[in-house]
Amino acid sequence: MLLPLLAVVGLGLAIAAVMLGERTPRGASTVVNPAVSPFATSVAGAGIVEASSENIAIGTPVSGIVTAIAVKWGDRVKSGDVLFKIDDRDVQGQLLVARAKVREGEATLAKARNLLEVGEGLTRGSSISAVDLANRRFDVGIDDAILASANAQVEQLKVEIERRIIRAPLAGRILQIKIHPGEYAQSGVVNPPLMLLGDDTRLHVRVDVNENDAWRVKPTAAAVAYVPGNPDLKVQLRFERIEPYAVPKVSLTGESTERTDTRVLQVIYSFERGELPIYIGQRMNVYIDAPAAAVEASPGRTTAAKPREASR
Repeated sequence: MLLPLLAVVGLGLAIAAVMLGERTPRGASTVVNPAVSPFATSVAGAGIVEASSENIAIGTPVSGIVTAIAVKWGDRVKSGDVLFKIDDRDVQGQLLVARAKVREGEATLAKARNLLEVGEGLTRGSSISAVDLANRRFDVGIDDAILASANAQVEQLKVEIERRIIRAPLAGRILQIKIHPGEYAQSGVVNPPLMLLGDDTRLHVRVDVNENDAWRVKPTAAAVAYVPGNPDLKVQLRFERIEPYAVPKVSLTGESTERTDTRVLQVIYSFERGELPIYIGQRMNVYIDAPAAAVEASPGRTTAAKPREASR
């Protein structure tokens, strides 16, 4: 009795599985429609948002342990504001010794000047010889030079201390911080940079234009940038400059038809961000109004001669 019941249940499950498998899956609905060029003919390029001052990698001229960080992410700073400090205790110790040398030099110079003053009050030839008086004058000059050297050493050490205080080279916003108190900061080129600073009062877009379309880009042409993922977020761009050197393509879109062995012309545009949620380092889709790629022959343009038909 049990076996026929199990056979019926198994048959029902098999029929249900077949019916579910034959259902046509619903096509995935497009959540966001891709951006469409607002121009009849245009040049498209991938753009990277950057600060108007470009993104400045902050480094340190002296390697050492970071003792303090005076800013945080997103802070606005003025030119000369302190960003972070490097341990300067070794130089502070040298400065104490240098200042003691200055006091020693001041005392020695004062003694030499006193001896010279006394010697100049004596009768030359009987109370003091001309050679002795001249030597006292030389001693004053030597001690004065030694004191000047000691003062210069103090100023040099103050400069070394100041070099360990890293300041903002210009007004802008702190974009990135990659160091913490207690970590060792290496001088020279560091990747990623210790800190990233940029002026974001007006943002720039660095657009990569394929070298085959570079001739179509005109400085006076209109351009529009769209935020990926939301075609409703767009900004009108203002032309800033064309960097007159084509570079290898490094900004990739990930499309299967994309070539990575091409060179691109970088065109810089700017825009007011306002309240738009656009951030430095973000990729944008840019369309530039441009003439069609096909160019008709003009009287001043030479064209290749058509091959003659073979005589029959």
